[in-house]
Amino acid sequence: MSLPDWTRAHGVPLFSASIRTTADEFDVSEELGFDFSADGEHDYLYLEKVAANTEWVSRQLALHADVPARDVGYAGLKDRHAVTRQWFSVPRWNAADWDRLDVEGVRVLDQQRHNRKLRRGAHQANRFRIVLRGVLPDAGALNERLETIKALGVPNYFGEQRFGRGGSNIALADAWSQGKRLPRHKRSIAISTARSYIFNEILDARVCDQTWNRLVADDFANLDGSGSVFSVDQPDDELTQRCNAMDIHPTGPMCGDGTSPSVVPAGHDSWLKALKNARVKPAHRSLRLRVVGLEWSTGADSLVLCFALGRGAFATSVLREIATIADAAR
Repeated sequence: MSLPDWTRAHGVPLFSASIRTTADEFDVSEELGFDFSADGEHDYLYLEKVAANTEWVSRQLALHADVPARDVGYAGLKDRHAVTRQWFSVPRWNAADWDRLDVEGVRVLDQQRHNRKLRRGAHQANRFRIVLRGVLPDAGALNERLETIKALGVPNYFGEQRFGRGGSNIALADAWSQGKRLPRHKRSIAISTARSYIFNEILDARVCDQTWNRLVADDFANLDGSGSVFSVDQPDDELTQRCNAMDIHPTGPMCGDGTSPSVVPAGHDSWLKALKNARVKPAHRSLRLRVVGLEWSTGADSLVLCFALGRGAFATSVLREIATIADAAR
């Protein structure tokens, strides 16, 4: 199933571009945002990896340390076809010598100690350097678009990778919602796909009516850079000003048990019912994505972007507001 071309906020793409033509043209560095305890039973390793996926690397660390793979922690999955830097935690039970770690495409940049395992979603942000290759548009139009994104942010869509190659995970979500028994990891993918797709549909409607970046009555607002959410009966001047300043953002539902059918677009009744039956805990996600520290430079056939995004955000949500993207790694 092909994915919808969800509505863009800042106009049609300015040009067609390729990304990941080489691994070093998609560069990601993870930022944890907390201090280490300097003691405890976990080694924290800041690894640079090239053309290696996170789960595979975590298994290699487990083998080296002679610990179960499930006890190795990481905050999030990073792209394989890229140069990425991220933290892993490994129990110190067997006093592994990390100077002797020999894994192809992986090197240790830093080592710390901490008293807790690194959990999924524990990082604060990811910093990107991405090269877009193509025939660039007029410099004035390009700079205007980038300045707009820098000032206003972009819709916080889940990226295509959430839905599998060619949207293949959508069929999995359909099968799960119709009662098919799935292995635990595939069930998790099905649930994530259903919730993410419904969220994108809700966000698409808000982009169409130009309320994706402003509060409306009965919204829930998210405090920028945190998981804090509070209800808004009717936005007043103070809340409106805070929203304009990107201190807070409107949110949309991540559906679960208790989500009202009235907020879900038509056609997703079976997914919502299955989420309710599975007792999935409902949540909220910001409709707007703040693009932090956006800088850019251009070459003869390239646009180089540098920026940071909070956890759970997709760089492709930024790129699609600039260009039609072809991923050379897919």
